[in-house]
Amino acid sequence: MEIRDPRFHDGARKAAVIGAGYVGSTIAYAMVVRDAASEVILIDIDRKKAEGEALDIPHGISDMGTAPVYVGDYSDIKDCDLIIITAGRNRRPGETRLQLVSDNAAIMRDVLTNIQKYYTHGTILVVSNPVDVLTAYTDKIMGLPNGQVFGTGCLLDTSRMIRTLSDYLNVPTPLIKGSIVGEHGDSQIPVWSRFTVCGVPIEKFCEVSGILWNDEKKNEIKTTVTTMGSTIINGKGKTHYGIGTCTCYLADTVLGQKVTVASVSSVLRGEYGISGVALSVPSVIGSNGVSQRIVEEWSDSELAALRQSAARLKETLETIDV
Repeated sequence: MEIRDPRFHDGARKAAVIGAGYVGSTIAYAMVVRDAASEVILIDIDRKKAEGEALDIPHGISDMGTAPVYVGDYSDIKDCDLIIITAGRNRRPGETRLQLVSDNAAIMRDVLTNIQKYYTHGTILVVSNPVDVLTAYTDKIMGLPNGQVFGTGCLLDTSRMIRTLSDYLNVPTPLIKGSIVGEHGDSQIPVWSRFTVCGVPIEKFCEVSGILWNDEKKNEIKTTVTTMGSTIINGKGKTHYGIGTCTCYLADTVLGQKVTVASVSSVLRGEYGISGVALSVPSVIGSNGVSQRIVEEWSDSELAALRQSAARLKETLETIDV
């Protein structure tokens, strides 16, 4: 769901992508094809690679995107309306997202030090993993208003879930609604009590349609989705298309006079009885990032799982110098 945000000014369209690896360059490419920004700046320690990406991305059919893409440095952060951080090493086969924390927290510390030198305004969107821990870290260091720093969180997991359910139920993806919440990782939680198909609770839809739907099937689907990233990495060594389009969707919302609701990561301030930890819940997203975290009615087991996920993330967050 997305609508126009009447408070947004037409000129806010400048975006920077920090990190021009597979994820960062895919995000930049998707943004250009979608016309999500009026200009896209690539910033990377490997300037030669960034220059190659900046040359390649705009050379498709011009009708599919007109935004200039160029290589810059941190001084170009000035006056950016959206700063997307993808810098960090990729997850290795067999490695969890949380196992990335030490290496990528050090990289993030350096990135944020450089951003602070030139930052004037704008929303910061964290993509680097572990995204929940690094979103909380960025929020703390930058000290921006509530929600102006947020992370992609469980948007990708939710997209994977809806695609998996679409294949299983033989129903087009737009007719399936629901969210995965919590950690973008092993402790993520499908909020089954809120999933609907054609506006009908998923359990009722399956009952009427004669489709098997029980705890065993739900656990099977949840495992498939939770391990999807690892499955892709085992196959091709990296993931970037899915997160690229998900990030582009959020960028288009922030930069494009829109408001949407998605399961993204930001620091909770009492919602669901949780504070001081970034994790994903359904959130209202607009030009200034997350404007509201929506508190829904969930089952007791879903709420308990969310709080366990929060405790897991808090424990990891405490291992780095915030």
